[in-house]
Amino acid sequence: MSTQMVGAEEVAKALNTSKGYAYKVIRKLSEEMEEKGMLVVKGKVSADYFAERYFGKDGGGDVR
Repeated sequence: MSTQMVGAEEVAKALNTSKGYAYKVIRKLSEEMEEKGMLVVKGKVSADYFAERYFGKDGGGDVR
């Protein structure tokens, strides 16, 4: 399994934002994933899903 979870620090760095805003992004993405029937981990988000939603289909780079 190659899916890795990323937290607020990685999201904030990738988006060049504060950790507070990164947590908002993680909450939003987690809600989207739950609506699709996926399981989520509080305070974390799938690196692949994050990259797809923010940087396009190919991910636009590695956020890990």
